[in-house]
Amino acid sequence: MIQPVLTDLTHTTFDPELSPGARNAVQTCLRIQPGEKVTLITDNACREIAASLAQELTELGSPFKAFVLEDLAPRPLTDLPPEIAEDMETSQVSVFAVRVQRNELKSRMQMTDIVNRRKMRHAHMVNIDKQIMLEGMRADYNKVDALSRKVMDIVAQAKEIRATNPAGSDFTATLNPNYHWIKTSGIISRDKWGNLPGGEIFTAPGEVNGVCVVDGVVGDYLCEKYQDLARQPLTIHMRNNRITEVSSDNKELEQEFWAYTHTDENSDQVGEFAIGTNIELTHVIGQILQDEKFPGIHIAFGNPYGEHTGAKWYSSTHIDVVGTKFDIWVDGRQIMEKGRFLIEA
Repeated sequence: MIQPVLTDLTHTTFDPELSPGARNAVQTCLRIQPGEKVTLITDNACREIAASLAQELTELGSPFKAFVLEDLAPRPLTDLPPEIAEDMETSQVSVFAVRVQRNELKSRMQMTDIVNRRKMRHAHMVNIDKQIMLEGMRADYNKVDALSRKVMDIVAQAKEIRATNPAGSDFTATLNPNYHWIKTSGIISRDKWGNLPGGEIFTAPGEVNGVCVVDGVVGDYLCEKYQDLARQPLTIHMRNNRITEVSSDNKELEQEFWAYTHTDENSDQVGEFAIGTNIELTHVIGQILQDEKFPGIHIAFGNPYGEHTGAKWYSSTHIDVVGTKFDIWVDGRQIMEKGRFLIEA
């Protein structure tokens, strides 16, 4: 047995304004019970937020072990530290509150492989920060879940979804009836781990064609570097579910995004087609963790999460792109106008 390098977060001071979001995560989203063991993973950048989560776990009476990545291995991580992997094998719940670095996706996939195999309830809080804790993590997730269920009912049998926005997006997803829609509304179950803050439904599309103008944010490490793209959007042309061309006035972004989406043979393929359902978010903040839950459409290139969606192909990469103010039609029925749902929660 590996002797774990544990961190005592109970003596780390934190802003009490973090507590409502932390309580929402522990009690509403993960529904942790006093007897359930939790693996809490953080890093130096997110230590204060992890301390607020630890405080909630302590008050609940839930046993947990906390790990700070920098105490275990050099960053960026090449693999999931074995101390964490071993502890997860005896936990019912895990929380990952970390500011990720470039080329760490492999280690996160190793972590979620354990989550999927053991059917753990897992909160993925990648790049969580104070603003997100004060905004997205204070949402009424029961309300968000109710809306997500209604949207799921509409799209589950759909054949086609079209999306446009004022920035110039106009693309259509043809849906594969053999692929599943997944709800990650913030209420996390053993069936599917979820990001927090939550608020989306997604599937792997059969095929996407058209133009997506990203006037919100792009994902992974590019998000922190470029943040809000409203002034310099990224235009992505897609045909037969693959990228054919990208362009932006920001040539560095254009080149980095192209390189990222050509890492392997499927990195340029649309692996995720999603609808953000967190109606309590009012604006894009330049953080993909929260912004992909913003009401509208977002798509991702790369890994289609086949273990959940049923897609049979794979990619080692996954990068989301978010636009704003979408109109959405499902088999001709409009369900969103200028970023506002035409459906009541």
